[in-house]
Amino acid sequence: MTPRSRILLVDDEVALQRAVATLLRSRGYDVLVSPSGEDALRQAEAAPPDLVVLDLGLPDLDGIEVCRRLRLMSQAPILVLSARTSEPDKVAALDLGADDYVTKPFGPEELLARIRVALRRRPDAATEPSGVVTVGGLVIDHDRRRVVRDGEEIRLTPKEFELLTLLVRHHDRVLTTRAILKAIWGGHAVEQPEHLWTLMSQLRKKIERDSTQPRYLHSEPWVGYRFSTDEPS
Repeated sequence: MTPRSRILLVDDEVALQRAVATLLRSRGYDVLVSPSGEDALRQAEAAPPDLVVLDLGLPDLDGIEVCRRLRLMSQAPILVLSARTSEPDKVAALDLGADDYVTKPFGPEELLARIRVALRRRPDAATEPSGVVTVGGLVIDHDRRRVVRDGEEIRLTPKEFELLTLLVRHHDRVLTTRAILKAIWGGHAVEQPEHLWTLMSQLRKKIERDSTQPRYLHSEPWVGYRFSTDEPS
């Protein structure tokens, strides 16, 4: 029998708690409910979830801070669920390791679809790339999920690391924006290129010596992106 995925639902709105928890349980998920950031962190440590659905507007800790702390203890996908619609909030959540961002109000089928995609894409030792790749001064250690540039370790969020390894795996080939969005966020995201623009911008700032003149991460206008192994001329 396939084990049921455990989802930690973090939201202080009782009506939404009940509705979402009921929906998820009806689809076969085990659901833990938490009304606050501190309680969520305690539950995540005591019973590590397979996925976290996280509201940003919590009564004690800001959801962005909860996202940061969760990511320090777990690689489980984090699906942010929030009424906040501002770009800075979305960027902050994604930059700190959130895997997706759903704005309230939302449809139940959309939420379920995004959860299915996130669970399919969670880290799996049997499918993750392995070994060490060295290109110029950049060293990517898949097994340790570690990136070093010119001898200095670079800390990447899980999504940044996923984007980098996807491009490296297809090095010197152009991957379309649509293909990257589908690979990293699932089919629902192919019409949301701003996710990729934000992620690529943050990755370039960390990987490149000069993000305005990239050595590794190249844009192909109106098409997509390419990881280059060519030595600069």
